[in-house]
Amino acid sequence: MAFDVCPNVRWVGQIDWELRKFHGEEYTTKRGSTYNSYLVRDGKTALIDTVWGPFGDQFVENLRREIDLNELDFVVANHAESDHSGALPALMKLIPDKPVYCTANAVKSLKGHYHADWNFQVVKTGQRLSLGRMELVFIEAPMLHWPDSMFCYLTEAGVLFSNDAFGQHVAAQRPFNDLVDQCELYQEAIKYYANILTPFSKMVAKKIEEVVGFNLPVNMICPSHGVIWRDDPLQIVNQYAKWAADYQENQVTVIYDTMWNGTRRMAEAIAQGLSQADERVTVKVCNCARGDWNDIITEVFRSKAIVVGSPTMNRGLLHAVAGLLEMIRGLQFKNKKASAFGAYGWSGESVKLIAGRLQEAGFALVDDGLREMWNPDQPALERCLDYGRSLAAKFD
Repeated sequence: MAFDVCPNVRWVGQIDWELRKFHGEEYTTKRGSTYNSYLVRDGKTALIDTVWGPFGDQFVENLRREIDLNELDFVVANHAESDHSGALPALMKLIPDKPVYCTANAVKSLKGHYHADWNFQVVKTGQRLSLGRMELVFIEAPMLHWPDSMFCYLTEAGVLFSNDAFGQHVAAQRPFNDLVDQCELYQEAIKYYANILTPFSKMVAKKIEEVVGFNLPVNMICPSHGVIWRDDPLQIVNQYAKWAADYQENQVTVIYDTMWNGTRRMAEAIAQGLSQADERVTVKVCNCARGDWNDIITEVFRSKAIVVGSPTMNRGLLHAVAGLLEMIRGLQFKNKKASAFGAYGWSGESVKLIAGRLQEAGFALVDDGLREMWNPDQPALERCLDYGRSLAAKFD
């Protein structure tokens, strides 16, 4: 399958309807994804990115239906991660001398992945590659989200090939932003940002400012995953600018795991107390042993504060809570508050451990947390309600 994106640009990628996990087992892709590759034809022809390795042979076969491979003049590797570059070995085996344009860091990464020394042409921000009437302008974008990442901009057409920025994991037969469900699109876009780009928000803001400062017309944004932004393409750039600015909504998320439902009952009572004290705040409750971690992370991203609970087990935490806290730590959320809670039987270390990990993750703790012994009785649940009410004020 291939289709025209705009005059001179044709999509030659791969739709992956079956994809359900990404980055190993780290990221859920319930709506599948696309690996977007673009064929740009002018006086000369450039291929921008390839697809994931398992589709490599299929990609090359499909590409041959579009063009004699010997007529390809340039290959552009915006990013060396294997979901973008995986088909390069199969392609370069057939056209070994064709130049591969990429950043210096991408050369290291591509060599590390594929142990091949292709005809690499290292580029820097502002360098141009003439295709004839049009040019590709290269823009380095380190840590969005790998050190090797870059964008490229097609003059005359006003198309920004943005690689991982502005993407989402959505499979669609005709992947344009005006042809898909808008609620699903933005849910996947914020999930993508929250789980992948949050640690690099300062760099996202800086890169947006830099690209906007070029004063180049942007008629279309073509990311490497998901839909192509052709209808008001700057809407996603503006949204990224908001997300990059220590984003939060008037939301509190209560996260927990439980053994015999004591911590669950605490979580629900705390959530009820929060809602009673502030009817304007959105309160969400997530069992992290049963919920999708990427969806929970997206709720954390939206939240001004989180409340995390676990019973004590072997003087530690239940592993789902411990694992999610490690994931939260790595994402480096900013300007968010937190507290901890948990039920226990005899030693009761969990609350202190959760509080310490939240503090390490950059959250501002509002108190020492709440512990209740054994399965909470009615007086204990009243204390949980009161605790939730008190948190509403502390989280403002």
